[in-house]
Amino acid sequence: MNFLAIHASLGQFPPLFLVALRFALIAVPTVLLVPRPDVPVRWLIGYGLGFGVVQFTFLYWGMAAGMPTGLASLVLQMSAPLTLVLGRALLRERVGARQWAGIAVAVLGMVLVGVSRAQAAALWPFLLVLVGALGWAGGNLASRQARPPRPLHLTLWMSVVVPVPMLALSIVVEGPAEIAASWQGALSPSALPAWLGLAYTCLVATVVGSGAWTWLLARHAAGTVAPFSMLVPVTGLLVAWLVLGEVPSWLELAGGAVVVVGVLVGARPSAGAGPGQPGDHGIGDRHRVARHVGSVDGDVGEGPAERGEVLGQLRR
Repeated sequence: MNFLAIHASLGQFPPLFLVALRFALIAVPTVLLVPRPDVPVRWLIGYGLGFGVVQFTFLYWGMAAGMPTGLASLVLQMSAPLTLVLGRALLRERVGARQWAGIAVAVLGMVLVGVSRAQAAALWPFLLVLVGALGWAGGNLASRQARPPRPLHLTLWMSVVVPVPMLALSIVVEGPAEIAASWQGALSPSALPAWLGLAYTCLVATVVGSGAWTWLLARHAAGTVAPFSMLVPVTGLLVAWLVLGEVPSWLELAGGAVVVVGVLVGARPSAGAGPGQPGDHGIGDRHRVARHVGSVDGDVGEGPAERGEVLGQLRR
């Protein structure tokens, strides 16, 4: 539903300035009221640059360049397979065959919907939104590495990273004249849909939606969480059907059903999976062995042989 809100706001403000305005409205109360998350600064900045700056710069730019709302919601979900691939390549996350199969099925569903709408957008807006998907994938990895104890705090403080670089980009690319012109009539009744869209984007999409997303990434492997994002275009098609009267074709409905199946297959854990199975990084095993090492170090009478055996397990 956020794509409908973005579409309404773009009717009043230029895309790069709109991104800066969106995150500035969140950043100001965040700095004043919310404690900074207890995460390394590099992951906070990386999350803000990937999820905030790159994703929304190219998404808003692509939609302003003519990318249809429904098709934008579809293309942006390429972040899911990109997250899976980047997580495997950069974080060495173990990816099970079922996850790969689920991603493949979901991508097939996205292709079916894309084929149905292939004539709806030119190549340039499509490529812009695709780069936005890559930014989302990078932000997912940074959020995953941060592992915030309070995910909502990371989501809110991510917004602090975005406004300054986005405002600088807006001034350079769009120019002060275009920014000033967008404020003409901004307080008139005709601008109400733009402000309502901006309020929805700030409160519901960023605070609630992104907060829940960050909470999931802090507790599960990126490859397990990412497939659920491909439910977005399915929801987008249904909302456009109900709100805008855009009746989806049978091919789009079939593709949406395939996406749902792929998500369910990819997110389902393997039978008998426990800690250390794909997606867990072996964290559960390491924690248990670490606790065992702590008890060995603390118990009087434990010999070096047993301690060496446990340390060997920890190394493995």
